[in-house]
Amino acid sequence: MTLEGRVALVAGATRGAGRGVAVQLGAQGATVYVSGRSTRGRRSEYDRPETIEETAELVTAAGGRGIAVVADHLVPAEVEALVRRIDTEQGRLDVLVNDIWGGELLFEWDSTVWEHDLDKGLRLLRLAVETHAVTSHFAVPLLLREPGGLVVEMTDGTADYNTNHYRVSFFYDIAKSSVLRMAFALGHELGPRGATAVALTPGWLRSEMMLDAYGVTEETWRDALTKSPHFAISETPAYVGRAVAALAADPEVSRWNGGSLSSGQLAQVYGFTDLDGSRPDAWRYLVEVQDPGLPANTTGYR
Repeated sequence: MTLEGRVALVAGATRGAGRGVAVQLGAQGATVYVSGRSTRGRRSEYDRPETIEETAELVTAAGGRGIAVVADHLVPAEVEALVRRIDTEQGRLDVLVNDIWGGELLFEWDSTVWEHDLDKGLRLLRLAVETHAVTSHFAVPLLLREPGGLVVEMTDGTADYNTNHYRVSFFYDIAKSSVLRMAFALGHELGPRGATAVALTPGWLRSEMMLDAYGVTEETWRDALTKSPHFAISETPAYVGRAVAALAADPEVSRWNGGSLSSGQLAQVYGFTDLDGSRPDAWRYLVEVQDPGLPANTTGYR
């Protein structure tokens, strides 16, 4: 195990990419604090069954130590208390993963800024952007206490892709592009202080919510290809989790500082695979196959 003795905070680890990252950090022996709003005693507005306690248990089962902490990352006092607890219990923080999102029920596909529900749009921006800023504000000083810290800003889309493509709607586009810029800005602030910040995107993620949307499970996900053939390039949350674990274990991770990365790109560099042994490269696939309107064909892309 390469991350024994290392301490991580995965903010927004209840499900999806956050859960995948937490579990894969645990698989490498890390102590992982997982935060979120959905617990066994209280669900967030998502009203879904996944909980932070379950994520912590999965981290421990993978070989690490999972610690669940209830926190709303829009409430500064709760985030401050979370970081203070990590400081008290561990005295250090080596990896911060800002994966807070919470916008699936808020964005409206292909809706202009004047058509989109304003309250939902502004709520989306708060959940996707303000939460990351609040968390970094309190957590980065602890992370900087030891050299070599890593901050990962999770988003959707690479900088190159999002610069040249309209993403879903005004509010969604702004949210995901803002997180990319956060990593760039953090890179300038952390780099001279011995730490690294990157933006990281998964590809087409087979999250719990995505599988439910297609009416499939992880075991039967290929049944969705009749409805959406390009879903063939999709990946599990473990894939981007392994990307974070590889970054955290890399003694030369500073080479990526301030950059925009993807799970498929890093798989080619570090040699990890998805759970099925493949290496899907979704963002190259989107540019070269899906966006030009070519038939679905993942040959050479996974």
